[in-house]
Amino acid sequence: MGQVQVTWVQNMQFVGTDSTKHSVVLSGSGPDDGTGMKPSELLLVALGGCTGYDVVNILGKKRQKLTGLRIAVSGEQHSEPPWSFHTIHIHYEVMGQGLEPAAVEQAIKLSEEKYCSVSATLAHAATITYDFNIVDVGESVTESEAV
Repeated sequence: MGQVQVTWVQNMQFVGTDSTKHSVVLSGSGPDDGTGMKPSELLLVALGGCTGYDVVNILGKKRQKLTGLRIAVSGEQHSEPPWSFHTIHIHYEVMGQGLEPAAVEQAIKLSEEKYCSVSATLAHAATITYDFNIVDVGESVTESEAV
């Protein structure tokens, strides 16, 4: 069971601490709210972190020579409260030597469909799409897309 604690600091600033005692600062976006991540965007960060963990792990097991991974997660929110996300897009930039596009795509699909708890939870509330490109270190870019 996951359990976190969120503590109000001041104004609209909070500190969230997870079960392993790691913390993150959250805040509103107003000028007096303090420094911190917007809670709704932290949700997107959680999705990126969750799927990133899976993709790195799976590609390692497939003996792919991964040297870097960047994940950009964008979400469109409804214009009225509670401003929930209705669509989320994940773009993976996968860097390495001789990476196989089929292995990368399978790793992403396994994360989305089987392993990432954040993706599994959000899929009930929003449409999640993804695409990826592979940067072969020292060579040209190979692009692939899937939805």
